[in-house]
Amino acid sequence: MRFEGLIKSWNDDRGFGFIEPAKGGDEIYVHISAFPNRSGRPAPKQRVSFEIEIDPQQKKHATKVALIKRRGSPRARDGERRSRWEGAGLFAVPAFLLLYLGLAIAWGVPHAVAAAYGVASVVCFVLYAVDKAAASSGKRRVQESTLLAVGLFGGWPGGVLARQVLHHKSVKTSFRASFWLGVLVNVVAFVALSSPWLGAWRWLR
Repeated sequence: MRFEGLIKSWNDDRGFGFIEPAKGGDEIYVHISAFPNRSGRPAPKQRVSFEIEIDPQQKKHATKVALIKRRGSPRARDGERRSRWEGAGLFAVPAFLLLYLGLAIAWGVPHAVAAAYGVASVVCFVLYAVDKAAASSGKRRVQESTLLAVGLFGGWPGGVLARQVLHHKSVKTSFRASFWLGVLVNVVAFVALSSPWLGAWRWLR
């Protein structure tokens, strides 16, 4: 049986909150794992539908939670804009790949640079996955500064893929702004270091 209610409170860092049932009664505990991956991050005052399960300690918790988005509401429009922005961000990876290939042909970028980007991207993706798992289980999180630093030093393609595939770190505006600023700085630095005027990669050849 499904019920409806309002998210009364939500702790995004720890990945849990409480739902106030529409028909009254005690607030229901809800964990981030009860939401489908593509539903976006929950927030207070969102309307939801859910089912109820009883855990071994005989406590009620919500499961199979779905967000009820009112058509045309500011929150729904904001979610759509974020989805479009994150989807458009995926084009940054193939665009950078084309840029890399162009500079490699024109200026001779060493293979070691590509390997460094690959390793950093894998590390960045894994860190995002670890942080999402920690958020879902209430364990110690990976610091945002660490995620941003790995992205800045070449791991951002992995970060872009992780944000899209894992639906993680795609809501917080300040983090998104810092992430894309790091991408811009990294790409500008890559072009500058690859240029024949600086010749920064000569020692790798």
